[in-house]
Amino acid sequence: MVVHRRTRAVGADAVTATAAMVAAVAAVLAGCSPGGGAGAVRPPAGKVVAGPVDAGEAGEAGAGEVGGGPLGAVRAAPDLLARSGTSRARTALEMVTGGTRLTIEGEGGYDFRAGHGRVRVLLPEDGDRPRRAITELFTPGALYMKDRGAGVPADKWVRVDTTTLQDGNLVTGGATDPGAAAELLRAARKVTYVGRVRVGGVRVAHYRGTTDIGAAARAAAPWARGALVAAAKGFVTDTVPFDAYLDEAGRLRKVRHRFSFANGEREVEVASTTELYAFGAEVEVWLPPRAHIYTGRIST
Repeated sequence: MVVHRRTRAVGADAVTATAAMVAAVAAVLAGCSPGGGAGAVRPPAGKVVAGPVDAGEAGEAGAGEVGGGPLGAVRAAPDLLARSGTSRARTALEMVTGGTRLTIEGEGGYDFRAGHGRVRVLLPEDGDRPRRAITELFTPGALYMKDRGAGVPADKWVRVDTTTLQDGNLVTGGATDPGAAAELLRAARKVTYVGRVRVGGVRVAHYRGTTDIGAAARAAAPWARGALVAAAKGFVTDTVPFDAYLDEAGRLRKVRHRFSFANGEREVEVASTTELYAFGAEVEVWLPPRAHIYTGRIST
């Protein structure tokens, strides 16, 4: 059951409302001051298009870097995604609170070279209110949301500085930024090979291990570093268990992270899954002009 709360300013308290549907999608969708963080880098408004990388180039790079055993294979995955360029993505965020399992699903596309993406997130039912969809744009340092509701005009976007969020937007927006999900693997530790399975009809190698958010932030691509530095401060522990699934070219096809939040005296577990497919697909991200950004306060 979703618990609605009053707006808080984006910042250190942004994820304290986690327990209610990651607190109605963990504080950002439950309420924030979208005008906060105006000093963050803001890409210019307009269209960002990412197209396919030459398939031969991507395939050769992948085949050449899957060495180093399980640890080397997993740590190499973010660089191989960047060389592949783009992909389609499915996301899922799950948690259990008050005996109720909540799932937020999303689907869209992502450019792993630039850290840009577009995902349509589907929120759970809320009592008699049917499931509602929100469009989210991922950019370095900022998350944009359309169809946010709760007082936001229908033609406006909400913009949030992800470097001010206590979790760096790993769960706040209801979908983990696919690029950030991959970048976390740069600090993979204690990786073991589990076996061969199929993901989306593709035969993949299943690996299991843990990663360290702080170490991942230091090793991350520049566009992902700020948000991961913020995330390193917001969880119960920097250690995050994961399951990663790599195809024969070493590309990440699926990753599942399990994050832990402190909610009062309780610890809340949130599982985030990102599935990647259709590598090389064109990804379009239209960044809204400043006039289309909502600057008022939100209440739910």
